Amino acid sequence: MEKFGRIKRVLWSVLCANLLVALVKIGIGAIIKSVSMTADGFHSLADGSANLVGLIAIYFAAKPVDEDHPYGHKKFETVAAVLIAQKLGFLGFKVLTRAVRGLANPEVPAISTASLLVLAGTLVINVFVAGYERKMGKRLQSDILLADSAHTRSDIYITVGVLLALTGIKLGLPARVDSLISLVVAVVIFQAALEIFLTAAGTLTDRAAIDRKTIAELVYQFKEVKDVHQIRSRGRADEVYVDLHIETDPAMSVEEWHQLSHEIEEMIRSSTGKAVQTLIHVEPHVPDAPKQELVAPAGKLEQAKG
Repeated sequence: MEKFGRIKRVLWSVLCANLLVALVKIGIGAIIKSVSMTADGFHSLADGSANLVGLIAIYFAAKPVDEDHPYGHKKFETVAAVLIAQKLGFLGFKVLTRAVRGLANPEVPAISTASLLVLAGTLVINVFVAGYERKMGKRLQSDILLADSAHTRSDIYITVGVLLALTGIKLGLPARVDSLISLVVAVVIFQAALEIFLTAAGTLTDRAAIDRKTIAELVYQFKEVKDVHQIRSRGRADEVYVDLHIETDPAMSVEEWHQLSHEIEEMIRSSTGKAVQTLIHVEPHVPDAPKQELVAPAGKLEQAKG
């Protein structure tokens, strides 16, 4: 698929940028003996390994529908996002332990103006990479690109913190400030991991993709629809599945029901801007029949909740 080919190209570009940034940071951190800069470099290296995970996931996600996967393989992208969150969590733990050791036995880094300028240069690269990847992730509705951009975006805040720490030490602050910044680095990494995990977990656990009331309000715009109930939705940003029950006049023909179902699907798709596929169960409307669940039209009380 063309979409997955474009995602691959983005990931390869970002991988090259992340490896360059990581090598520069780790090299400078080792030379000046900076815990925070070295930690920042390993975080950038993790960005690169996350790109590799993404490339592997895209290989599987691009596979077409088959007998064992009638809904396709796209959730391999989402699984990869969970793996990225796991890798970030592990990295955050490593940075945290290094920071604790640094607080116990602080070393004064040898800081030069040149090293600060190089670090600022890598920051510019990270800002470009994160912005580009997030833009393409939204355009292509890609879980892996959006997760990876959040991963890279955390690197920006980390690098800013490192620059502040090294500048502060150069101006006379105690060496322990370097390790204190590393603690902040760890917190940012943990936050990024949690953000990525929760987003991916929502997809994998079939969290509602569209609000039930939003769907009901759209469906009630059709005068043929008397009642709507048992509304459910799930899926990813690029593929949403909606199923619902509607009640209509029993005198409607099968052909009219069929046409109405297509019109409802198109209404939900155009109004939400999502690639929606609907499964609509049509029932004859009996005015006095009891309802297990009913989502009322706008302006009326919802009689029951599912």
